[in-house]
Amino acid sequence: MTIQRVLNDSRKVVIKIGSNVLSNAEGTVDFQRFANITEQVQGLIRQGRQVIVVSSGAGICGVGAINKWSRRGDVNYKQALCAIGQVELMAAYKKYFAEYGIHVGQILLTRDDFTDEERQLHVRNTLFTLIDEGVLPVINENDSVAIEEFSLGDNDTLSALTAILWNADALVVLSDIDGVFEKDPKQNPDAALIETVEDISALLASIDITGKSSFGTGGIKTKIEAAQRAWAYQIPTILLNGKKKNIITDALEGRAAGTCFHGAW
Repeated sequence: MTIQRVLNDSRKVVIKIGSNVLSNAEGTVDFQRFANITEQVQGLIRQGRQVIVVSSGAGICGVGAINKWSRRGDVNYKQALCAIGQVELMAAYKKYFAEYGIHVGQILLTRDDFTDEERQLHVRNTLFTLIDEGVLPVINENDSVAIEEFSLGDNDTLSALTAILWNADALVVLSDIDGVFEKDPKQNPDAALIETVEDISALLASIDITGKSSFGTGGIKTKIEAAQRAWAYQIPTILLNGKKKNIITDALEGRAAGTCFHGAW
């Protein structure tokens, strides 16, 4: 199953946008890339697809807004930055999607929203109402209150849980690398891209994801785990390099490389 076929066969798509995708070399928001991703998402909507965006970036938006605290390790400062940055993040989504006549709605979630059945039902109902009314849901973890015991851990997990809750046809994860490689491509230029995954257990046994680089723990590992969650519900996952201009559009037209997780369901 190719990336192009999965995307073209999918009517309900969850798109996860990582903070590395939205940030520039200075660690603040790259608004050109932000605008390009917005343009691609609205293109999917114009084609008749339903889309939910799961977006990181509150922290970098906070740094860009007030230009301080970025080096403060204290969790209170990190959460304060996210509180400030979340406003900036949604203002950007509102601005860019408004150019296409699309309204956006914000949903901030924590682990409890997926473990409590009543809260889960309310989240699901809100998602369906927004989408039915033509409003684009933009979801993020509620970083300002999500201490460890309530935290989902990362937005890769959040995107998979959202895809499952919504019964999506596909989960698209935009990161800063082209997909899953046999080893860290930033350290090993000869690393081969794995374009199709039909057995996640075999994949994990065959690649090197050790270490704490962006490829290892907290990087590709969490994306594979997200794909594994979605896989259990027969939802294919696609990993693409969101830093590349028009990557979603190119993937739809068969011109983009990435990794597609798809079982023989």
